[in-house]
Amino acid sequence: MNRIVILVIEDEPEVREAIARDLQSFTGHFQVELAEDVQDARTVMDEVTTGGDRVGLALCDHLLPGERGVDYLVELNEEAATRSIRKVLITGQAGLEDTIRAVNEADLDHYVAKPWTVENLHDVVRGQLTDFVIDNEDDLLPYVSVLDGARLMAAIAERGFDR
Repeated sequence: MNRIVILVIEDEPEVREAIARDLQSFTGHFQVELAEDVQDARTVMDEVTTGGDRVGLALCDHLLPGERGVDYLVELNEEAATRSIRKVLITGQAGLEDTIRAVNEADLDHYVAKPWTVENLHDVVRGQLTDFVIDNEDDLLPYVSVLDGARLMAAIAERGFDR
């Protein structure tokens, strides 16, 4: 089974590592990849897809060196191959205009304000990955124990689960 990747794009090493640490409970079923800027994220995306895996969730800071996070999320939404990636802006620095652009042009799925709580981050990641697997995976059973099991079981029942 190809793995679904959570891509974290954050330029501050301490924050990047904190997010990765907070996502530990998902690493049994999902791979977490870290990028420090947009160019690094593109490289990680290429490596992920070359390896046969795919990014299901991008957690992206807005203020990054070089290109801004919102611009990258818009780019992901414009490409057919990456449009289904769930996009979460995790920042304390995006202004109203940038946030509106993320919602309207990047089809932003969620906004997490810094500082976050572990519980809130887990809820957001669990919900977004649940949406991703329902929309993109044929076999939902492997995810029931780590994601929103009730929603996954309902989706399985709706699809007509056969044993």
